[in-house]
Amino acid sequence: MSKKTKLTLISIIACIGILFILNSTLGSYQLRILNLCGIYVILALSLNLINGFVGLFSLGHAGFMAIGAYTSALLTMPPEAKEMNFFLKPIVPWLANVQLSFPIALFMAGVLAAGAGVLIGAPVLRLKDDYLAIATLGFSEIIRVIFTNTQSITNGALGIKGLPYIGIFNKASEAIWWTWGVAIITIIFMALLINGSYGRAFKAIREDEIAAEAMGINLFKHKLMAFVIGSFFAGIGGALLGHLMGTIDPLMFRFLLTFNIVLIVVLGGIGSITGSVISAVIVTIAMEALRVLDGDMQIGSYIIKGIPGTRMVVFSALLMIVIIFYQRGIMGTNEFTWDWILKRQKKISEPLNKEKVS
Repeated sequence: MSKKTKLTLISIIACIGILFILNSTLGSYQLRILNLCGIYVILALSLNLINGFVGLFSLGHAGFMAIGAYTSALLTMPPEAKEMNFFLKPIVPWLANVQLSFPIALFMAGVLAAGAGVLIGAPVLRLKDDYLAIATLGFSEIIRVIFTNTQSITNGALGIKGLPYIGIFNKASEAIWWTWGVAIITIIFMALLINGSYGRAFKAIREDEIAAEAMGINLFKHKLMAFVIGSFFAGIGGALLGHLMGTIDPLMFRFLLTFNIVLIVVLGGIGSITGSVISAVIVTIAMEALRVLDGDMQIGSYIIKGIPGTRMVVFSALLMIVIIFYQRGIMGTNEFTWDWILKRQKKISEPLNKEKVS
């Protein structure tokens, strides 16, 4: 077993230990934020694959998340809960009595989102730049409007409430293992994909499509592959988000949700897996930590009246400062790798060894 493999296994075991400790010590609110961090890691990586590594400008992520969320909700809810939700118009008979286990429903959410990615990607991926962004944004809005008007399938604008907890045993304590378990799997999958032959093809397309095509790379095939993989993980992330919130409706999957994910990707570094992970955690925690700015604050004997939306102003200002000083994001296109860490360790240890010898 190589040294890198050993380090990887040790890191995974350490992550499991940390998650176990956090799951035992944190309160329900802190655990909810931690689970949100894991979900946004999945979503950021899925969008970064499309926008960062292949160089496509897609703005349709919210639509694929909606497909995943509604699919998992309808497949996991018991018939009694469906009957309570669909009181204006009964649910279609072929969905009324369907109830699958959470893992199967989660996988089906990703598969259906990937299927939608094929249907949408096939016609629009021949477009470029702004035209592609407008087309994918349009398809995302079409999906949202369809979900709003299919009362007997999605319950329309009323949405679906009372989604089961994340997990097999319908317990809140399971959520952290599913959100971060899937996040870790996504990180490993993306790392293997990007460091393989397909990843090199993706980067070649991003840098110069004409040169990549001249080298024999099938542009449409690789673009569609990245788009479908990104859609699959977006569906998974959307399903996890829906179950974590406990309720979903079409307004939840507006363009603003895609914008938040784009923000995480840009802040972390377009084309960096490490950057997406770090940025997803920082942005999610910062958005909650700054929530105190919206309420009244007491400084000594003075009480400052809270203004709704203050946290977004402060967060936007902090974001502008980061972008000014780190125009390529926190990580740019760099990654934390075992080679980088071992080299740094070697540089630090060499002067110490010389001092011991002298």
